[in-house]
Amino acid sequence: MAKAVLFDWFNTLAQYDPPREGLQASICRDMGIQVTEGQLAPGLLLADHLYVAENSRLPLKLRPPEDQMRVYAQMEKTVLREAGLADVSDELALTIIQKAWGSFSDQSFMLFDDVLPALGQLKQQGLVLGVISNIDRDLSPACQRLGLAPYLDVIITSSGVGSEKPNPPIFMAALQQAGAEASSAIYVGDQHGTDVLGAQRVGMEGVLLDRYDLFGQTTGCIRIRTLADLLDYV
Repeated sequence: MAKAVLFDWFNTLAQYDPPREGLQASICRDMGIQVTEGQLAPGLLLADHLYVAENSRLPLKLRPPEDQMRVYAQMEKTVLREAGLADVSDELALTIIQKAWGSFSDQSFMLFDDVLPALGQLKQQGLVLGVISNIDRDLSPACQRLGLAPYLDVIITSSGVGSEKPNPPIFMAALQQAGAEASSAIYVGDQHGTDVLGAQRVGMEGVLLDRYDLFGQTTGCIRIRTLADLLDYV
């Protein structure tokens, strides 16, 4: 029986405020590209998966600038291809992604609509709840502002423990704070490699949150579409 449920942060509990798809749609329109927010959202998630895979192979910050630009262009072309725009040059893709990044406020987040209802029900069951994130800053102020603080018992970030997912130390630090054995803990995230496999490596139950139903072929773990679905497995 589960004693603790821990969550990834970005694309699981929170997203940028304003959402990335809105900013990208606006930038594309300014450049004469007609695309909707709904068309961009799935591709942004796939681009995140591409970034994680490339960064796991060799951290981008250690690569030469031309290789970094290649990856960033691939990411944006993934976004636009999923939106039905296949013939986009690397130059145009880089221009769009650089404009988008320049518009983001890395301090500003908003919760997905299913977060507080799900956490409220989990808390009523007496579960220990928490966050494990590779974000490089303290999340406590954001959790306080967003109304998450009353629900969370554990907030672990890579900057706080000096380890990143999918490596075991960051998961073990969270389990220690939660006072839970790995076998009695669930970890929920949107990245199969970083979140699910990382959690499974230390003996936790890894759950894949697939909000856009992009990874139906994934096996070896529970896959949910919303956090409300998680209640069926706890």
